[in-house]
Amino acid sequence: MRVFLGSLLFNLGFYFFTAVTVLTSLPLLALPRGVLLYVLRSYTWVTEAMLRVFCGVRVQVEGADNIPPGAVLIVSKHQSAFDTVFWLGRLPDPCYVMKIELMRIPVWSWLARKCGMISVDREGGATALRTMVKAARAAADAGRQIVIYPEGTRAVPGMTEPYQPGVAAIAAAARVPVVPVATNSGVFWGKKAFQKRPGVIRVKILPALPPGLVRAKLMAELEARIEGESLAMLDLIRPS
Repeated sequence: MRVFLGSLLFNLGFYFFTAVTVLTSLPLLALPRGVLLYVLRSYTWVTEAMLRVFCGVRVQVEGADNIPPGAVLIVSKHQSAFDTVFWLGRLPDPCYVMKIELMRIPVWSWLARKCGMISVDREGGATALRTMVKAARAAADAGRQIVIYPEGTRAVPGMTEPYQPGVAAIAAAARVPVVPVATNSGVFWGKKAFQKRPGVIRVKILPALPPGLVRAKLMAELEARIEGESLAMLDLIRPS
C-alpha cells in the first residue's frame, strides 16, 4: 500500500508539474535557447526530488568526470522515462535525438524545436538519416552535447534491443568523443508502469571512446560496454 500511495502521489505530481512547466515556458520561446534550457534543468531537479520523497527512489551518478567539456556524443541505455528527464539537468547544452512523432505533439513540440532537439524519422530511409546527421553535425559545431538512445526505444531491464545505425552515422559526422552510459532505471521506473519501486537508480558514465573509430569497432565497443555494465547493475540488486 505504501508503494502504491507513493507512486500515486508521484504520478499526479509528475504529470501536473510537466503540464505546468510546458505551459509556463511558452513565453520563453521569444528568449534565447539557454533560458528555456535552464527552466528545463529545474524540471529534472523537481522530478528527482519527487521520486525521492514520494517513492524512496534515489539517483546515484558515477563517472560524471568522464564527460569531456564541449561537444560530445552521449550514447545512453534507455529503460525508462527517467532517462529522458535525467540529461536535461546534467548537461550545459543538451541536444536530444528523438523520434519525429514527439515533434508532432502540440505545444511541447514548440519547446523541443526551440531547444534545438534533433528529430529522426525512422521510416524515412536515407533522406531522413542525412537530415539527422546534418543537424547533429551543426549541434556538435556549436559545442553542444548530443544525447542518443542507441536502441531507439526503451528496453526491458536485462534485455537488449538492436543498436541503430544512426549512432555510428552521427559519430562519424560529428567527430567528437563518444561517451557510453549504462543504467538500471527500468527496475525502479518501468516502461508504462504505474508503480515506482524504492531503491537506487544508478547511472554509470563510462570512459569516452575517441572520435574516428571505424563503424564496426565503435558499435561493438558501445554495445559491449553499455550492456555489460547495465547487466552488472542488475546483478547487484538481485537477491543472492
